[in-house]
Amino acid sequence: MNVNLSLIPGFLAGHGRVLDRRRYDLLTGAGDAAGALAALEGYRNADGGYGWGLEPDLRSPESQPGAALHAFEVFEEAAPVTSPHAAALCDWLDTVTLPDGGLPFSLPLTLSTATAPWWSGGDATTSSLQITAITAAVAHRVAAHDPAVAAHPWLGRATRYCLDTIQALEEPPPAYVLLFAVRFLDSVYDTQPRAADLLKRLGGLIPEDGRVPVAGGTENEALRPLDFAPFPGRPTRDLFDPEVIAADLVRLAGEQRDDGGWTVDYARISPAGSLEWRGAATVSAVRILRANGLV
Repeated sequence: MNVNLSLIPGFLAGHGRVLDRRRYDLLTGAGDAAGALAALEGYRNADGGYGWGLEPDLRSPESQPGAALHAFEVFEEAAPVTSPHAAALCDWLDTVTLPDGGLPFSLPLTLSTATAPWWSGGDATTSSLQITAITAAVAHRVAAHDPAVAAHPWLGRATRYCLDTIQALEEPPPAYVLLFAVRFLDSVYDTQPRAADLLKRLGGLIPEDGRVPVAGGTENEALRPLDFAPFPGRPTRDLFDPEVIAADLVRLAGEQRDDGGWTVDYARISPAGSLEWRGAATVSAVRILRANGLV
């Protein structure tokens, strides 16, 4: 497995956001949590939520659930450092949570330019398991080191909604709903008694090779084993044979481009978003490879 780490800072300088450059420096020890958290501030709104393209395919400035999950990713990476803005984000999420405890997929946009149609066409009156599950999943990982997030009422509401909605599933869900439900169950596996049985049930919907095509996506768009189980030592790893994970790590390492970065296989919506996704994907790839002891 040959990953050229020396190319990545230069790649991010030309393709990545300041946020992802700071995240990469934090990941590799070249920077600190303060730098990453400061870069995140540019996307924060006065209401405590996040917007401004923090989700690269949602360029509108107002706070959105889709941006919240990416903010939680930075708060997680900053551990053990905490930020009061993580609990403030929970406060904002509480204000847009629907009566059943779920988040809407997206809220009405003030600017629709350069935003993906799935975001601009979201129903703000209906709870989305897809967005609630992944947002709560990352929030639970933040809660592991941030007591204010762990104790926040919003996280409890979202957790109950996700568990109840997953338990009520009668048909195999779409690919990303399946992925985010699995990631959610992994994040609450140690604290929620229902999670083990639900994870086993959803795991049975994943093919042995771990490849789940994305209906309606690009021609070759598919989810992979490392999307479901990126980190060793977690319950999701038990859903796959070790050989499947090993092969997918080889695939991930081999997808580094000659310019030093990684890319994504889903639709490009805007010039800015295309660049930003490559930067974010590069940080994610290195994070996974490092966690698995390969770089």
